[in-house]
Amino acid sequence: MASAQQVESRARRLRAATAELHQRLDSRMMAAHAFDSREAYGRFARMQWVFHAEIAPLYAEPALAALLPGLAARQRLALVADDLADLDLALVVEPEARFTPGAIDSATALGWLYVAEGSNLGAALLRKQVATLGLSDDFGARHLAPAPGGPAAQWRAFTDALDAAKLDQAGEGRAVAGARAAFARVEQLVERHFA
Repeated sequence: MASAQQVESRARRLRAATAELHQRLDSRMMAAHAFDSREAYGRFARMQWVFHAEIAPLYAEPALAALLPGLAARQRLALVADDLADLDLALVVEPEARFTPGAIDSATALGWLYVAEGSNLGAALLRKQVATLGLSDDFGARHLAPAPGGPAAQWRAFTDALDAAKLDQAGEGRAVAGARAAFARVEQLVERHFA
């Protein structure tokens, strides 16, 4: 008989393991009024740039590309940089060296990528909010634009590949730890940029 862990998808397990952190982050972002003005949105975009710069090595890691087809094309760092340029904001914050190319634990990275890629689903709502600020998929909010097939299809493709990756029990634990660490890092960045 299959265990509950084998029956339930990894994506669902990660969602359950991070639900409290995700809710706390969402509440903090709303309290920051990050989408009420261009100035506040600029702080959000800078925060996004730091996070995506820190995880950029994951999108170029061959072992992860083998697990997650099309991974490199999902990276949004250049789009965030273009958004900052549209807003006349410099890339003044150096990201932390979080991942070293060639020395990345795939299981931990899957947790971080779960958080990064999951944010695309929420981006659909954010696009509507920032449209009131005169921002769009072509100016200032490029990194919030959906994938050509739409965010739901992109998320399904990602979670199918995520669920198919072979991990042992220790790897499953590292994936959860990675997802929790990613949410915690984004929360730190919110605190730093919206203090």
